[in-house]
Amino acid sequence: MANCLVAQSGGPTAVINSTVAGVVKANQMNPYYDKVYGGLNGIEGILKERFVDLTNMSDEENVILRQTPSSALGSCRYKLKRDKKEDFELLFKILDKYNIETMFYTGGNDSMDTVAALSEYAKANNITNHRFVGCPKTVDNDLVITDHCPGFGSAAKIITFIQDKKYLY
Repeated sequence: MANCLVAQSGGPTAVINSTVAGVVKANQMNPYYDKVYGGLNGIEGILKERFVDLTNMSDEENVILRQTPSSALGSCRYKLKRDKKEDFELLFKILDKYNIETMFYTGGNDSMDTVAALSEYAKANNITNHRFVGCPKTVDNDLVITDHCPGFGSAAKIITFIQDKKYLY
């Protein structure tokens, strides 16, 4: 079997950690990967091999993570540039080193662009042993093809609550 990697980037939402918890829990319930790695600080941390092993997260830790707002794995605003081949080569070398078959990437527009760029690079270079899965989470609700992104509803709920209670910040 191989391993997987889950990471976050962009702005944190009230639900972004739920994706990490879900990837871990799904693998515990139906073991497909030997290890579930968490990439610290998004693609920037992955390029520096900053990983934590989440494979054996306890049920209690999983519940706490699911209910914790913000980005437990940390975030970044590092944008992969399609013409910067060194980043892609390094990233695929790291994925091979850790036997990572699937990368789940959670975030908004730039995060989904990162997933697209990695998928395009793999296809263009006949790399077939890696998959990239975009997990949209954004308070902006501006991702193409999505009706309502997870994260938008919780942000709208908070804004409505604040306006209803007439809190001023």
